[in-house]
Parts: sequence; structure tokens; C-alpha cells
Amino acid sequence: MNEKQLIEWARVNPRAFGELYDVYYPKIFGYIYRITGDHALAGDIASETFLKAWIAIGSFKWKGISISSWFFRIATNQLNQYFRRQRYTPRTMTDLGVFDMAAWDNRHAIAEDDITQKIDRFEEFEAVRRLLKRLPSDYQQVIALRYFEELSIRDIAQILKKKEGTVKSLLSRGLDKLKKMMDESATKGRP
Repeated sequence: MNEKQLIEWARVNPRAFGELYDVYYPKIFGYIYRITGDHALAGDIASETFLKAWIAIGSFKWKGISISSWFFRIATNQLNQYFRRQRYTPRTMTDLGVFDMAAWDNRHAIAEDDITQKIDRFEEFEAVRRLLKRLPSDYQQVIALRYFEELSIRDIAQILKKKEGTVKSLLSRGLDKLKKMMDESATKGRP
């Protein structure tokens, strides 16, 4: 069954919507988590996203574009609502503990090296995510959708209801600001 047929079936059968949920929940949750950095909050917002989608599935209009764009749009709206309710102001970055790789020597097993690489990637991700949270929400959203969710400019424009040129501009300016913050952090010796 293709996506269009599954959407049509989901309009009348909750189990079909459950299949859509199973496929898209991890992507939507990941997007929300990367913006909020809070696992429980991301779960709450993702749940709200799919509740709203389930209630509104009858109004979804198939235009040859994946329903994931619709789910991302609802998630983005839910994030915006959350930040407005919280009177969101980005927090300053907290100091991260430094993992001293120099203390490790070459005698460690391959499995330990793999764990170390995963820790490094996680620490790098956390450092970038913390810097990303300092950017205005428009920049956060386009960067997260493009680089964490790996969506096209066209899909992002549809999700955010912006022109492709606007998305490209936000992405470019957001990346410039993020790079500048990363350079400043590196100069200060902090992630």
C-alpha cells in the first residue's frame, strides 16, 4: 500500500494512522528533541503533534508531497506554541565537562575505541545543540530540519510555509551565526 492509500485509509481506520505514527514518530521526536534537548518535553510535544494530526487527518490534502512535511509542520507549530507559552529566551551555554582524550593510550580495545568515538560524537552534538539553542527559533528550525532531519529546501519551505529563497537565506544566516559562536567558543576554550 502506498502512502496516499494509507492516508486515505487512516481517515476512517485508526490502525492505519497507527502505521503512519510508527513510521514517522521517531523522525518527529528526533527533530523536537534536537531543538529542545529535553527527552520528556520532546515526548510530550511529539505526542501532541500526533494527537493534532490524528484529529485533523480528515483535512489533510494529498498534493503528491509526503505526509512527513505535514507532521513536521504540526511539530514546528507545537514547538512555537511551547516557546511562546514559556516566553522562550535562549539560555546561555553551560560549561561542559571536558573528556581528556590525551589520558587514553593506544592499548584500549576496538570496542572501547568505538565507545569513545560515540562519546565524542555525542559531546560534539551536545555542544552544537547548546549553541543552536542560542539562535532565534527560525534559525534553529531550518538548521535542524536541514542537517538533523536531512530534508530538502523545498520540504522545509513547505513545512515552515516560507518561500524557498527565505529558507535558503535563513539557513545561510543561521549557519554564519552558528559558525561565529563556535569560533568564539573555541577561542574561549569552551564548546
